[in-house]
Amino acid sequence: MPGPRTPSDDSATDVVRWAAFSCVLVPVVLLWYGTSLAGAAGTAFGLAAVTAVCRLLLRQSERGAARLKDEERTPPPPSRRGRHHRTGTGAHRGGRHTG
Repeated sequence: MPGPRTPSDDSATDVVRWAAFSCVLVPVVLLWYGTSLAGAAGTAFGLAAVTAVCRLLLRQSERGAARLKDEERTPPPPSRRGRHHRTGTGAHRGGRHTG
């Protein structure tokens, strides 16, 4: 059983559903107003292609947002600074010193 859905999941699903509905509705309306069958079919295929690309981009964006959210939740690895792992600039930073 899937977990609770977030509002963004619901809105993304709603957008895809409305787009699919329009892929059916628009050609029917075009046929009703006298457009040729070929014209209505071309419109349906064009809308379906745009809907598929938008759905793909929306899902990719959701995965990226979920990945970013997971990264924000996990703490950074502990710092391993010890005697020999100092950072910064100082007199003891390797290399030859002329003076």
